[in-house]
Amino acid sequence: MDWKPDRNAKKAIYKQLADYIEKGIADGTLPPDKPLPSERYLAKELNINRSTVVAAYDELESNGLIQRNRGSGTTVSKDIWGITKKRIPSWSRYIEAGSFLPNLPVTQRIRKEMVEHKLINLASGELSEDLFPMESLREITSTRSFIGSLGYDHPQGNAILRDTITKHVKQYRRIETNPSSILITSGAQQALHLVVQCLLKPGDAVVIEDPSYHYNLPIFKSAGVKTYFLSTDQDGINPDELLALHKKHRIRMIFLNPAFQNPTGALLDNNRRKSILEISSEYGIPVVEDDPYSLTSFTGEEVSTLKSMDVNGNVLYISSLSKIVASGLRIGWIIGPKPVIERLSDAKQQIDFGHASFTQWIANDFLDSKEFHFHIINLVNQLQKRRDQIVTSLKYHLEEQVDFMIPQGGIHIWCKINKEVNEVQLLEESIKRGVIYVPGSTMGSKKGYVRFTFSRENEEFINEGIKRFAEALNNL
Repeated sequence: MDWKPDRNAKKAIYKQLADYIEKGIADGTLPPDKPLPSERYLAKELNINRSTVVAAYDELESNGLIQRNRGSGTTVSKDIWGITKKRIPSWSRYIEAGSFLPNLPVTQRIRKEMVEHKLINLASGELSEDLFPMESLREITSTRSFIGSLGYDHPQGNAILRDTITKHVKQYRRIETNPSSILITSGAQQALHLVVQCLLKPGDAVVIEDPSYHYNLPIFKSAGVKTYFLSTDQDGINPDELLALHKKHRIRMIFLNPAFQNPTGALLDNNRRKSILEISSEYGIPVVEDDPYSLTSFTGEEVSTLKSMDVNGNVLYISSLSKIVASGLRIGWIIGPKPVIERLSDAKQQIDFGHASFTQWIANDFLDSKEFHFHIINLVNQLQKRRDQIVTSLKYHLEEQVDFMIPQGGIHIWCKINKEVNEVQLLEESIKRGVIYVPGSTMGSKKGYVRFTFSRENEEFINEGIKRFAEALNNL
């Protein structure tokens, strides 16, 4: 056999072998009824384990491509293209060939563990159910009549909700806009996908914060976009780095999470905000502002959005109700120039024919009610208590073993581990002890960090979770 396995490839050798034989069958190199080498011979010829050949033949046999005949060996199936046998698609090939990339394996593992096992959850970036405004939402659904249509709604989202969001962002975020400049999306995640897929092309250069939530999103690679990183400190990114990157790589778009950034909790300095907007205006680079947390300030001070400071229309503003009301509502929005919103709206129509009218009705009634204001006050109070608890627990259980900045809002705390550790072993040891979190390397270029989210558990479980993490760390 004129083929050798690539031992440096990420694909398992048995899959490489199965793919090679399948290709030979498809192009006629290995015709029907042709004998294939025995498992023992092929293993010796390719210098691989016999079990590897067995696994490759097992896969080919399950797909109907080969036949194993006791006493006469293995042959290519006689009736691959006939009617007596039905071929099963080589799904592994299709999975690997798709242009839409999967999440990182560690991200998949974390989500699977959260679903399948009862763990103290310091990983999930959402609110616990006791922080949802359940009574207000129940009242809306049980006592108020649904006045919307159950047919397809306006391509940009329900007109009443967009009008309510116009008032909401003016009151709470100092953003002046109008309903025609708003697109309702299925949370901020869909908004981000639409921006990347519709406004960028393969080879375009963009910048993101390092560390950041965007770091582990495969959408940039799926779109063929090149990402460059801006280091983040307690005051956010440094505009000088942004300018240097643009001069070197011709940056096409800037992605920022300025308010209580995920994962560091940093609040972008006001002077840096002004500098970023000046760079954006001077060089014509759009800024995508992702704002899940600006209403969660623990100091009581109002947090300015970049969009509220944008006088030239350079900022695309993304926000949602996921981090401040309930993630299950799946209500987010993009605010931007009308032509951009229409372009994104056209793409969303191709995907889902517009947003669900029922959840838009619930979101509208809650945003338009006095209960929203009181809910935010209570939410911030509860999040601050949990923030205080995780700070206390980190200091008590880990003492000098970690360094961290105390966030003044948001739901995350970013910790540097002050000794060299194996991230995989630490996560596995923590899961064994019943606590889960997000390893820092999934969110940034530097190792030795972890992100704890304090919005998912109450104070008692936060303390227990940090205690278990400390035990895992000390056991390595």
